[in-house]
Amino acid sequence: MASIPSSSQPEPPMVHASISSIKDFAESKGDSSPIPSTYHSISELHEDDDVADELAASIPVIDFSHLTSHHPQIHAKAVRLIGKACAEWGVFMLTNHGIPENLVEKLMKKSREFHDLPLEEKKEFGDKGPFEPIRHGTSFCPQVEKVHYWRDYLKATTFPQFNFPRKPPGFREVAYEYSQKIRGLARKLLEGISESLGLASNSIVESTEFDSSHQLFVVNLYPACPQPHLALGMPSHSDIGLLTLLTQNGIGGLQVKHHGKWVNINPLPNCLTVLLADQLEVVSNGRYKRVLHRAILKNGGTRISVVLANGPALDKEVGPLAELLEHEKPLFKSIKYQDYFLLQQKSRLDDKSSLDEIRLK
Repeated sequence: MASIPSSSQPEPPMVHASISSIKDFAESKGDSSPIPSTYHSISELHEDDDVADELAASIPVIDFSHLTSHHPQIHAKAVRLIGKACAEWGVFMLTNHGIPENLVEKLMKKSREFHDLPLEEKKEFGDKGPFEPIRHGTSFCPQVEKVHYWRDYLKATTFPQFNFPRKPPGFREVAYEYSQKIRGLARKLLEGISESLGLASNSIVESTEFDSSHQLFVVNLYPACPQPHLALGMPSHSDIGLLTLLTQNGIGGLQVKHHGKWVNINPLPNCLTVLLADQLEVVSNGRYKRVLHRAILKNGGTRISVVLANGPALDKEVGPLAELLEHEKPLFKSIKYQDYFLLQQKSRLDDKSSLDEIRLK
C-alpha cells in the first residue's frame, strides 16, 4: 500500500453547517418545501442544458462475452467496437458481464440500508480527506464549490486493501464480492482497450501497475428533490482513474456530454455503465478522451448509484504509454497518481478539469 504523507493532504471538507445529510434534510422538510438557495444550480443548468434525447439510443453497447471469446474473429470485432466506443463516446454499456443479478440486487438493498442508518451511526465515517479509507458525507466538493449538490455518499478504498463499514450486517461481504468482480472486469476491459490501440493486451495493465492499483467504491444516494429544475445531484465532471464502472437502481439521472450536448444514459437491463476517466486519456496520449458527466435530479423516488473507480497504483508515475510515443509527441506530463489525486481534490471539477493542469502546451 502506498504511504500518503499526512502533510500533503488537503484540508478536511467544510460541509454546509446546517446540512450534514441531504437525505435527512429532505425527509424532514417534506415534498413541497423549497430547497435552500445554497443548492440552486440553475445558472449551470441554463448555461449548459442542451439535452439531445435522440442520442440516448446511440450509446455504444459492448458484449463482454465477445471480448473474452476464444474465437479470433469474435474477439477482434469486440476489440474494434470497444476502440470505436472509446474514441467516439468515452462511455459504453457493458452486457453479459457475468455479475449475477442477485448480487447487484443485494448490493442495492444493503446500500439503501446503509444510507437509512441514523446519522449518529454514520458519524464515525465523517469525511476527513481523500485518503481516509472510509468516509461518509454530503454534496460534491464542499470546500471549494460555490453551490452544494443534492447527494449523500459513502466512499471506501477497496483495493489494494479492502476497507468497508461493518454495518449494516452483510453489506461488507456483498461489497467485497462485488468489488473483486468489478476489478476483474476492469482488467479485461483495459486489455481490450490496449489491443484497440494496436498494443499488447497487457500494455496498460503493466504500465499503470493495475494489479496493485487503487480502487474507490462509492455509494451515492440522491433523494427525491421537490425542485429538480433548480438543483443538481452532481455537477459536470470527469472521474479520476482509468475506468469507472457504474450500476444504479431503476431511477435514472446520469447524463454524459457528447459533442457539446447532454445525453441521458438509459441502461439496458442488468448492464454496467463504463466511463472513461482521466488517466485513460493520459495513457492513450489523448486518443481516447475522458467523458464529462453529471447527475440530474427527479422529484419522485430516490436514486442510488454504486460507482467503482479503478485507477493505477497510487505511487505509480503515469504518463502516455511509451509505445505510443515512438511515433508521436506526448500530450501530457507524467505525474504520480496520488499527486494527481490531490490535484483533483483541490479543484472544482467542471468542463475545465484538473487534467488541464498536466496537459503540455
